[in-house]
Amino acid sequence: MKIGIVYPQTESKGSPEAVRRIGLATEELGFDHLLAYDHVVGAVHADREPKLWGPYTENDPFHDPFVMFAYLAGMTQRIEFASGVLILPQRQTVLVAKQAADLDLLSGGRQRLGVGVGWNYVEYDALGEDFRTRGARADEQIGLMRQLWTGEVLSYEGRFDRMDRGRLIPGPARQIPIWIGGFGDAAFRRGARLGDGFMFAGRLDACLEGWKDVQRRLGEEGRSVAGYGADLLTTSSKSVDDVLHAIDAWSAAGGTHLSVVCTGMGLDSTEAHLDFIHQIAQRRPQ
Repeated sequence: MKIGIVYPQTESKGSPEAVRRIGLATEELGFDHLLAYDHVVGAVHADREPKLWGPYTENDPFHDPFVMFAYLAGMTQRIEFASGVLILPQRQTVLVAKQAADLDLLSGGRQRLGVGVGWNYVEYDALGEDFRTRGARADEQIGLMRQLWTGEVLSYEGRFDRMDRGRLIPGPARQIPIWIGGFGDAAFRRGARLGDGFMFAGRLDACLEGWKDVQRRLGEEGRSVAGYGADLLTTSSKSVDDVLHAIDAWSAAGGTHLSVVCTGMGLDSTEAHLDFIHQIAQRRPQ
């Protein structure tokens, strides 16, 4: 099972030095990947209808995953970069395909594109996209991006996107893996139909049940579990021991990846986050 680190964006205070040090430590300590969340706009929650249910506000900093990963790709050699997840339907499809293609090409094929539909309608409004159709749009976008990455001239007419004899050039040297993230039936269905893997987050017991659900749905879709990825983001772990327990449980369940979350543990500096990551590296199964 591959083990990586989730970059602690909300506790990094937008520090470029934290990006550099944690990115380099992820590689130097032998981890397999660095994962980053995605939010373009932080929104005030007060006095909104409908209410915003997500955990982040106007005070939580986020770097753009493509920009951050491109920066780190130039100073690393081995680690994979995973978005977990990019809010796909609030972004222009062809532009995402282009950014992903360049990142994958310039990093030497070290990208795993995790996508989801999000919860923050304020972001959608600010970016000029429709929050209400995000699920249907994501389904269409995934198929279109895969067509764009073939490098062929493409004409396309869909519900949300169209292109007349256009081509993405230079394209990636491969089909970039697209993993789905989210919670509940709609996300699990999308993952089983369209994903190369699934990113799970939340309570460990719920994620274990979710993985069983996705495996069942893969069978219903006529797809094999073999070769399909399952990444657990340890969002419910509150200590090194919790993370180690999650590693054992996820490995036993057939998980292929695990991403260690170090936010929400009272770590108040880059040094404290690096110390936590070092402890995981020293005690993780080899």
